[in-house]
Amino acid sequence: MIERDLTPRLRKLADQLPSITLTGPRQSGKSTLCRAVFPKHAYANLEAPDIRSFAQEDPRAFLAQFEDGVILDEIQRVPELTSYIQSLIDENPQPGRWVLTGSQNLALLESVNQSLAGRTAVLHLLPLARSEVIRFPWFPDTLDEAILTGGYPRIFDQQLDAGEWLGSYIATYIERDVRMITNVGDLATFQRFVELCAGRTSQLLNFSQLSNDCGIAQPTAKAWFSVLEASFIAFRLPSFSRNIRKRLVKMPKLHFYDTGLGCRLLGIRTADQLRNHPLRGPLFESWVVSEIIKHRMNAGETGGLYHYRDQNGVEADLVIEHADRLSLVEAKAAQTATSGLLDGVRRVREVLEQVQPTQAYVAFGGDTGQKRSDVELVPWLELHTHQCI
Repeated sequence: MIERDLTPRLRKLADQLPSITLTGPRQSGKSTLCRAVFPKHAYANLEAPDIRSFAQEDPRAFLAQFEDGVILDEIQRVPELTSYIQSLIDENPQPGRWVLTGSQNLALLESVNQSLAGRTAVLHLLPLARSEVIRFPWFPDTLDEAILTGGYPRIFDQQLDAGEWLGSYIATYIERDVRMITNVGDLATFQRFVELCAGRTSQLLNFSQLSNDCGIAQPTAKAWFSVLEASFIAFRLPSFSRNIRKRLVKMPKLHFYDTGLGCRLLGIRTADQLRNHPLRGPLFESWVVSEIIKHRMNAGETGGLYHYRDQNGVEADLVIEHADRLSLVEAKAAQTATSGLLDGVRRVREVLEQVQPTQAYVAFGGDTGQKRSDVELVPWLELHTHQCI
């Protein structure tokens, strides 16, 4: 297994705090990463019925086994353990002793925030960024293959057929997590809901339209989307809001963390299909946004990401807040760099320059970048190394 970009930060925080909490989607590599970084720690997977029963029935005796440190996998299955861990940390605040992982963000963070506030660092491990993918012996070398394959580690580590693996992932993990997080009576309708969300990636998140198209109530659509967020399948990108003289659209945008999963849900099975698919552009936009989110999370940067759209249709796919400036990123799947790719981001830059110094970039599907006087074109192959993130 390759080294993950999160590794240095994980090691650093484990030297400072008694507990580390690592969240992320199932199969993103949390257990593998923790066992590699903490090889001397014991390991207990709370998904196993016998281990879970022991932890539930006699938590003090269960935790007493781990004097020299432990990785507790899927801690959200026994959330009451965090209260007992709190008392043990107060008795012995040895750094890095407790390593907790979980794949359900809401359930995990609720128990952690209640019991371990100030005692643990919370980190997020998403599927592989491009900078990590290229460390494997085999990796996609074309844009369409990169979008289609996505970033789940096992696909690359075992050189699996991405479509087959992702199909099993949808059936095994999404449906199971649904049953654990909320009471969904009709899994077929929920599956349809997830597919409709995939078809709206990079679009404004309109719950009224989504619920009507799926044939469910709007509160149900909101609750089901929260399940996708809690499982790290999809997320909402908030709209940019500043004191500027424009009427801004306030709806968030919907994005999938993994475009391979989005492709599978849309029935896209091959790179040739994707190349001619009407949603290739939106999928590329989600790929760009998720790449930037992964890099920022791995570096400890959270928040500060938005989309921009005003009532006149002027928009930018991503606004990144830095301490001293803003960065605009527009995603264009076209391979050829033309002036037409720059028009939208230039218009937004003119507006935001009134608020704060603003740099503009276009991430595009070509292989060679260009630096214009006011906009830089960044090839998709170089996005993970670029200063815009």
